Amino acid sequence: MLETHLWRARERGSRRLMIVLHGLGDSMEGYRWLPEALELTWLNYLLVNAPDEYYGGYSWYDIYGDAGRGITRSRRLLFELLDAQREQAGFPTEETTVFGFSQGGLLTIELGARYPRPLAGLVGVSGYVHEPDQLLQELSPVARQQRFLLTHGTEDPLIPIAPVRGQVEQLQAAGLAITWREFSKPHTIAGEAELSVIRDFVRQSFSVASLSASPHSAGPLR
Repeated sequence: MLETHLWRARERGSRRLMIVLHGLGDSMEGYRWLPEALELTWLNYLLVNAPDEYYGGYSWYDIYGDAGRGITRSRRLLFELLDAQREQAGFPTEETTVFGFSQGGLLTIELGARYPRPLAGLVGVSGYVHEPDQLLQELSPVARQQRFLLTHGTEDPLIPIAPVRGQVEQLQAAGLAITWREFSKPHTIAGEAELSVIRDFVRQSFSVASLSASPHSAGPLR
């Protein structure tokens, strides 16, 4: 079971949710600023710690060993987390979006491509695709219905942009609905310039989701 913290929306009764996945060596503590920065009063945030300890923080998979094994394990844990949010916490999957940075961005892509239920949207920042050929062979039946926003830095020294750009083009060519944005930045979030793109994508994602949402979660998205 993954350690989590629920940051409740200021709009009481909202069932809209963003699951937040940190990067290598970070933790949920590194994203407590995000709710205030996005300024989406109707959005709940579930901050999540990765399962493995890593130099004072946490890791989703081993970057030096068998990454695939850790990715598969973490993906399974996140599937279980999504199921629990729907079945026990009352957050409908179709009104849940996932945000991930770096390793968390990779897992965000994994969830969007493989989870068997449609999500409101998926935001991956400064990540990459693990084994895209295999991923495309194992897409869920709803993968091409998912909406992705993937962003990356042209000056990223840790995960160079060129290979990631090629991976994204491969997924787009296979029919995945990916919006790709590049920023002049290293391995980080490019302040308000990038946050505004994420904010607009999340608003639009939930506006689309609300067309088929239950009455208790409908409402204006300010």
